Amino acid sequence: MKTVRVDNISKQFPNAEAGDLAVDNVSATVGAGELFFLLGPSGCGKTTLLRMIAGLTEPTSGRVFLGDDDVTDLPVESRHTAMVFQNYALWPHMTVSQNVQFGPRMQRLPRPQRLSRTERMLDLVQMGDYARRKPVQLSGGQQQRVALARALAAQPGCLLLDEPLSNLDAKLRLEMRTSLRSLVKDAGMTAIYVTHDQTEALSMADRIAVMEAGHIRQIGTPMDIYTQPATRFVADFLGEANFIDGTLAQVGLPTHVETPAGMVLAPHAPAGLCSGMEVTCCVRPEWINLLPADTQASDDRAVFAGTVVSRVFLGEVAQIIVCLASGDEWKVTVRGDALPACPAVNDAVAISVPTDRVVLLTE
Repeated sequence: MKTVRVDNISKQFPNAEAGDLAVDNVSATVGAGELFFLLGPSGCGKTTLLRMIAGLTEPTSGRVFLGDDDVTDLPVESRHTAMVFQNYALWPHMTVSQNVQFGPRMQRLPRPQRLSRTERMLDLVQMGDYARRKPVQLSGGQQQRVALARALAAQPGCLLLDEPLSNLDAKLRLEMRTSLRSLVKDAGMTAIYVTHDQTEALSMADRIAVMEAGHIRQIGTPMDIYTQPATRFVADFLGEANFIDGTLAQVGLPTHVETPAGMVLAPHAPAGLCSGMEVTCCVRPEWINLLPADTQASDDRAVFAGTVVSRVFLGEVAQIIVCLASGDEWKVTVRGDALPACPAVNDAVAISVPTDRVVLLTE
């Protein structure tokens, strides 16, 4: 396994307008053995960045390193990477075994070693009993496993995955998340995984890079990015969040923010901020508590009066929308089985916002 590094890498496609970059001066390092996710909406540049690492797309500027080697100008076959595509890209005329043997054959591995490695990889993905079948005889989940086995059989320094679960149904996709992470970790691979699925990234990644408009907005562990988003875009894209703009009234422990709904208390202000500056308060729906309408605020929580405007049952959880006196509508998440005991639509309530759960954003 190898580290992967991109230094100031950019890509402008030939027909794009001047200054319109698919990837704009991105730098990042993926540690050896790390499962690293590129997460973002369609068109943010994540697949283009992955393809530049693979050698399938030539960067306009910047460098790509695998380990200590600068591979920017090397062709795909010389980079020692393997890619698993969204549509699996299995050769339909080959059997499962022949598909998995392809990489070792290109490496000119002797036949006995090639067959031994193929057998090991198919056993690893639990597809050994299907070795003689053609791809058309397999389900989507089975094809995904074969595509992964084919990539692993090449023993790459880095495994690249481009939305490999997106063609599976919801139940199978959920099952494959755990098994795919285990397979990559058991194989000891460095892996870079592209997805637009937030839950997929949160449940599988060692670290996540959140991308927007060709830029990386934040890199961190799933928990760090979820609990301490750097920007409103990151907070909004990675899960659900409530936002309210305000003005710093007092910087300290706690920090006070004056908003249209009332005073919000936060544990601290980002470095460089002072009283009078504009900020946005961010609070996740599951961090908010519903309380009786006459509940009072305290140093460890802000309390806002409001009215329940909707209740939606979603299975394991339920979502309640509360309209504050300011007119802002905030989402509150509760356990699904707790919904019957919650206030009804049009009931007056108070929402409690714990001080240590408020994140202040400046962009």
